[in-house]
Amino acid sequence: MKPLLTAFIFLISFYSFSQTQKAVVLDEYGNAVTNAFIYNPTSEMHSHTDESGAFVIEKTNIGDVLRITALGFKIKNHTVVEGENKIVLADGVLKLNDVVIQHKLSAMNLISKIDLQTSPVNTSQEILQKVPGLFIGQHAGGGKSEQMFLRGFDIDHGTDVAISVDGMPVNMVSHAHGQGYADLHFVIPETVDKIDYGKGTYYANKGDFATAGYVGFQTKEKLDNSSISVEAGQFNMKRTVGLFNLLNNEKNQRAYIATEYFLTDGPFESPQNFNRFNLQGKYTYLLGLNSKFSISASHFSSKWDASGQIPQRLTDNGTISRFGAVDDTEGGNTSRSNIIASLVKPIDKNTFVKVNTFLSKYALELYSNFTFFLNDPVNGDQIRQKESRMLYGMNAEINKKIKNNVWDINYQLGLGFRADATKDSELSHTLNRKTTLERIKLGDIDESNQYAYLNSEFVFGKWMINPGLRFDYFKFNYQDKLSDTYANQSESEVKLSPKLNFIYSHNNNLQLFLKSGMGFHSNDTRVVVENNGYKTLPTAVGTDIGTIWKPSHNLIINSALWYMYLQQEFVYSGDGGTIEPSGRTKRMGADFGIRYHLNEILYIYSDANYTFARSIDEPKGQDYVPLSPDFTTAGGISFQNWHRFSGGIRYRYLKSRPANEDNSIVAEGYFVTDMNLNYDFKNVSFGFTIQNLFNTEWNETQFATESRLKNEANPVDEIHFTPGTPFNLKAKITYRF
Repeated sequence: MKPLLTAFIFLISFYSFSQTQKAVVLDEYGNAVTNAFIYNPTSEMHSHTDESGAFVIEKTNIGDVLRITALGFKIKNHTVVEGENKIVLADGVLKLNDVVIQHKLSAMNLISKIDLQTSPVNTSQEILQKVPGLFIGQHAGGGKSEQMFLRGFDIDHGTDVAISVDGMPVNMVSHAHGQGYADLHFVIPETVDKIDYGKGTYYANKGDFATAGYVGFQTKEKLDNSSISVEAGQFNMKRTVGLFNLLNNEKNQRAYIATEYFLTDGPFESPQNFNRFNLQGKYTYLLGLNSKFSISASHFSSKWDASGQIPQRLTDNGTISRFGAVDDTEGGNTSRSNIIASLVKPIDKNTFVKVNTFLSKYALELYSNFTFFLNDPVNGDQIRQKESRMLYGMNAEINKKIKNNVWDINYQLGLGFRADATKDSELSHTLNRKTTLERIKLGDIDESNQYAYLNSEFVFGKWMINPGLRFDYFKFNYQDKLSDTYANQSESEVKLSPKLNFIYSHNNNLQLFLKSGMGFHSNDTRVVVENNGYKTLPTAVGTDIGTIWKPSHNLIINSALWYMYLQQEFVYSGDGGTIEPSGRTKRMGADFGIRYHLNEILYIYSDANYTFARSIDEPKGQDYVPLSPDFTTAGGISFQNWHRFSGGIRYRYLKSRPANEDNSIVAEGYFVTDMNLNYDFKNVSFGFTIQNLFNTEWNETQFATESRLKNEANPVDEIHFTPGTPFNLKAKITYRF
C-alpha cells in the first residue's frame, strides 16, 4: 500500500510541476505589453509576450512567483493565481537593465525606445537618424524627401529601404522624381512611439525596396497628457506643436489629436519661405482581452523655395558664397492625406489575426535646375516634376502557435495588396515656374502588387530556425499621353523570395545569428513597359552573421559581418526621363554598436559601420559605386532626471567617398556635433537645441554633376553641393495639462 501511495503522490507532484500557465500582460491603460520577459525562478522556465501581450510558460504551478520585466515598466513579481489571466504593469523608466535579448529576428529593436527617450526628436529628419547606420541629407529647401544612405547604398530617396508608418507604405513607386520616393514629413515626431527596423533582405513580411533594410514607425495610441509647444530659432524658424488627449484615457477607449505648424527661411541668401502644416487624429477602442481596433487620419501640406545645388567652382573663386544660388527659382509644394485602420483580434488561445488597411491621396509639384544652362543656353534647364496619386491597400496576417514535446512552432501567414493610381505624371522643361517650354514625359500610371508570405519559427532549446517564403505579383500599366495614338502599355512579373535564418540564444544575455535571404526592388513602370519587362524586379541576395551580447546589466554590444549582391541598381532617372542601367554590384561590411547606461542618469551610445562597395562588371579602378559611404559613425552621451535637467550631445561622421566611378571626383566627408538641454518645472519644460555646435563647414548633399553657366563656353563636371546648416540655436517651451 505504501509504494502505491508514494507513486500516487509522485504522479500528483509531477502533474502539478508540469502545468502550463497562460496570461496576457497589459499596461495601466489596457494596452498589450509586447516583448515582456517572464521568468519562473522555481522551475527556471522563461517566456515572453507576443504582439497581443499573451504568453505561455511551462512547468509553472499555482502559487509560483513570476518575475516580469518589460522595457519602460516597473519590474513586477506576480504570484500565479488559479483563473487569473491578466497581469498589469506600472509605467517606469526605460533602462538597459530591463532589456532581455530574446529569440527574435530583430532583437535590437527594443533599444530604439531607449534611444527615443534619451535623445528625443523634433524634426522628421531626426526620426530616420534613430536607425543605426542610416544617414540622411536634404538638398531642396527642406520640403523634398531626404537623400538616404545605409550599408553602402546611396538610396536616393528610398530605392533600397522600405519605410512604413502604422503599416502604411511611405515609398512611392514610379514617382515623378524617383523610384521609391519616401517623404516622411507627414509624421509629427512627437507622436512616434516605436521604431521597428532591420537591415538586409531577411524578413518575409517585407517586400518591395527592403534590400538594404526596412524602417517601420508606429505612432502612439495614447497620450499621457495634453501639451502645447512653441519653438523659435535662427533663420526665422518657428514651430508650434499641439497634442490633445480627447478621452482622458478612459477604460476601453483612447483618442487624441496632434497638429504641427513649421516655418523657416533657412541659412540661405535667398529665403526658403518654407512652411509645413500637419494634422493627425487617432482613435483606439479595446474590444476585449488582446483585441483592439484603431483608426487614424492625417493631412500634410508643405510649400518651399530652394537655392538648389551649387557648383564648387563658384564658391572656390568667390563668385557666390556657400549659401548663395545660381538659380533660386527652385522649390515646390506637396501634400498627403491618409486614413489607416487596423484590427488585432484573437481567434483562440494560440491564434490571433492582424488586419491593416490604408488609403492615401498624394500630390507633388517640384521645380529643379541641376545643370543650369547645359541643355538650353537661352532659357536654362529648369524642370517641373508633377503628379497626383491615389494609394490604397490592405494586409492581413494570421499568427499561430503550436507546441509539442520536441519544439515550439510559431508561424505567420500573410497576404495583401497595394495599388497606386497616378494621374498626369509629368516631366517638363519650364521657365520661372510659369512657362512650359517642352513636355518630356506625361502619362497615367497604374501599378499594383499582390503578395503572400509564410514565415515560420521552429524553437527547440536554445535554437530558433526561421525559414520563410514570399510571393509577389506585379502589374504595370502606363498610358503615354504624349503619344499621337492611344497606347496603354502593360507588363507583369512574379517574384519568389526565400529566407532562412538561424538564431542561437546561449542565454538571455547572448545571441548569435546567421541570416540569409533574397529580396528585390521594383523598377519604374515607364522603364518596365518601354523595355518589355527587362529586369523588372532586380534581385538582392544577402547574408549576415553576428552577435548581440549583454556582458553586464547596463551594457549591450551588437556586431555583424554582412554581404550583399544586387542584380541591378535603379535604372530610371526621373530628372531626365531617361534609362540609365548601372549593372550588378556587391557590398560587404561590418556593423558595430554599443549602448551603455553608466548610471541611472548617464547613457552612452555609438554605432560604427564599414562598407566595401564595388560594381561587378566594370574594370578595377572604374568600379566605384558613386556616393557609397565606406565608413560612418554616430553616437553621443545623454543624461536624464538630474535635478530636473536632461539633455545630451551627439555626433555624426561620414567619411569622404567617391562621387563618380573612377574616384576622380570626391564627395567630402563631415563631422557634425549637436546638443540639447532641457529643464522641467512642474508642468512646464524649457529647452534649447544647437545644431552644428562648433559651426563646422560641411556639405549636406553632394553630387558629381556636369553643368554650364550662362557665361561659360564649355561644361564642367565637378562636385555640386547643398551646404549643411551652420551654427543654429533654437529655444522651446512646452506646457503640459
